[in-house]
Amino acid sequence: MLAPGPQVDDHMAVDVALSVLIGARVPHLLLRDEDGRCTGLVTRDQLSAHRGGSWYSDRTRLRDIPLDRGPFTSSVTALGEAEDAMRGRTLNASPVIDEHGYALGVLALAG
Repeated sequence: MLAPGPQVDDHMAVDVALSVLIGARVPHLLLRDEDGRCTGLVTRDQLSAHRGGSWYSDRTRLRDIPLDRGPFTSSVTALGEAEDAMRGRTLNASPVIDEHGYALGVLALAG
């Protein structure tokens, strides 16, 4: 499990989020709601793809783009079970959350 890394509000503009991701030199950002609970994980590829769409505007918010919104990996889930669930959903990374929905880290599949 990796540290959660940068977390941004899901109402942030896609352009701003992409700048944060690039500036922080991280592979993903965790999204959170107004209460700080994890609402998703977004990568540079996902942000770049949505930024290039014909429907895109500088007002497009992270919560407006389609991305994986869970269920996320529980902190009490066995590692093998979590890996199987990620592979089944074709995810390379999944937020690990506590019982209240706050991010503790990110589980990433190796190669």
